Amino acid sequence: MQPDLIGLEISKGELRRLTGFDSEDVFRPSVLRDSKKRLGFLLNESLVTLALTPIIVGFIYAFIILPTIGSSIKFGILLLILVPMPILVGRWLWRQLTCPEGLTILLDEVDKYHDLVNAIDINDQLAASGNIESSIHDRDKVTAALQLIREDLVRALKTERILRDNKKLLANNQELFVNNLASLQALQVSSQAGEYAQLLNQSLQIAIDVQAEIRKLHKG
Repeated sequence: MQPDLIGLEISKGELRRLTGFDSEDVFRPSVLRDSKKRLGFLLNESLVTLALTPIIVGFIYAFIILPTIGSSIKFGILLLILVPMPILVGRWLWRQLTCPEGLTILLDEVDKYHDLVNAIDINDQLAASGNIESSIHDRDKVTAALQLIREDLVRALKTERILRDNKKLLANNQELFVNNLASLQALQVSSQAGEYAQLLNQSLQIAIDVQAEIRKLHKG
């Protein structure tokens, strides 16, 4: 990946700092609609459930089964079979209650943004191998657009967290409502038809969606 693209990525650590959540702990319906992400999500949930099951079973067995019934292998095995389901349901309910809808929408926009960064990286690799001609002019415009979107995404995530923590703080953070939408539209208007034109249009759509979500959060 080219250095300019590496600088455009929003790392998991930065997302955690901006949102206060580990992005993998935020339940998003869009993850279940994506086959690759769904597999990773289900695998992670299975591992967490397997890790928690012996702890919970041991607690129940030691403090409930032994004092009331005594040692029983049958009840121990039964607990190992039954306990994972309440853990899965409990984690699902906990995610629903603790993960704000606005945050899930913004994280989906971050995923779309990273998809565009990856698309440019693939085009760069194809150009380097001689399979396609690279249009430096168009590429520069798209990377400039992505930089503006990155700034908007960071502002949007900060805004969501401030609204989540304390709406009164917005009076001291009005700069969070500044956006780069006008600059992105100017880039789109001046862009000529080329291999990156579609990516530029997708970039603009992400910016529009992000600003719409910020307005929705502010009104809420």
